[in-house]
Amino acid sequence: MSDHITFSKEELERYSRHLIIPDFNIEGQRKLKAAKVLVVGTGGLGAPLLSYLVAAGVGNIGIVDFDTVDESNLQRQILFTVDDVGRPKVEAAAARLRRQNPFVNIKTYNTALTSQNALDIIKDYDVVADGTDNFPTRYLVNDACVLLNKVNVYASIFRFEGQASVFNYTDKDGNVGPNYRDLFPTPPPPGLVPSCAEGGVLGVLPGILGSLQANEVIKVITEIGDTLSGRLFLFDALTFETRILKIHRNPENPLNGKNPTQTELIDYKQFCGMPTQKEQSTVKEITVRELHALIQRKQDFQLLDVREPYEYNIANLGGELIPLNQIEEQVEKIASDKRVIVHCRSGKRSQQAIEQLEKKYGFTNLYNLQGGILAWAKEIDNSMVKY
Repeated sequence: MSDHITFSKEELERYSRHLIIPDFNIEGQRKLKAAKVLVVGTGGLGAPLLSYLVAAGVGNIGIVDFDTVDESNLQRQILFTVDDVGRPKVEAAAARLRRQNPFVNIKTYNTALTSQNALDIIKDYDVVADGTDNFPTRYLVNDACVLLNKVNVYASIFRFEGQASVFNYTDKDGNVGPNYRDLFPTPPPPGLVPSCAEGGVLGVLPGILGSLQANEVIKVITEIGDTLSGRLFLFDALTFETRILKIHRNPENPLNGKNPTQTELIDYKQFCGMPTQKEQSTVKEITVRELHALIQRKQDFQLLDVREPYEYNIANLGGELIPLNQIEEQVEKIASDKRVIVHCRSGKRSQQAIEQLEKKYGFTNLYNLQGGILAWAKEIDNSMVKY
């Protein structure tokens, strides 16, 4: 496939450090230039991953992301600068990457990857690199890759820990390696594993894991070395300990086990226990502007903050702090004779707290602050730190 690939003098100079590696040389570079790689997500993992793939000379790169650049991204998403805040991520990333290497073709998809469009987008690529941060998209990417027989280079991060693997890889003997469903057949219960937005992530960690992903993508394309297929790499940035666990094919895998039961993409939000539109929470809500008006009129209500103490110290609205994991232990502190407005960073944990209190203790006076403290910082107090 790469035999007809040629290079200009400028490209030969650019890739000279690859060309002089005996096991890589110009044949490896030809394979890179001919390859088509789709990167899903331009965030913490996607930024270093894209930077190194483009620098290496992967000839055709697709980028999928629906988000816009936020100031809180700049702590780790090294593709972006303060000038990009508010821009679509794919647009800002593509502009930066084209300046980095004009010899690479970049195609952008400013959309969420869904069960409706995933197969149509992924089918045109050789390798998919998953840089997502949520379970529905992670399972979606995996299943689409298995159904289309594409390699899925995976990584995930949380706080100080990361993991990486190569899924659905066919070796030189024709053996297909395990996929994400062999490692995690079903997702954890909703709320058990917080997202990076809720739990945080050390800024340098995605740089390390994203670079490892780029390394695996390059190995898959050029067919050099041994990939992480059949192995899960674990990294702890605090202790600098690494482990590699073996992964095996599961004969009960619904996608490609002995008796496959899933032949198409499914509703992944429902599969991961997230509410569909018909199942949206019935928790009562209040907007930040409505809360601001209540404060201005000095009305009597209780403001409850269910974040962690370290978050409260970064920025707060002066509410009473009861972390979510202590909400039942301190339930006597929650008023039942007046309106109680519950908030967190984005509105997710506060909704969970209200659902828990209403179901177990029968509260009827609880209101969730839409968008949490992030919405307050955006709409009411622009000077507040958006962490």
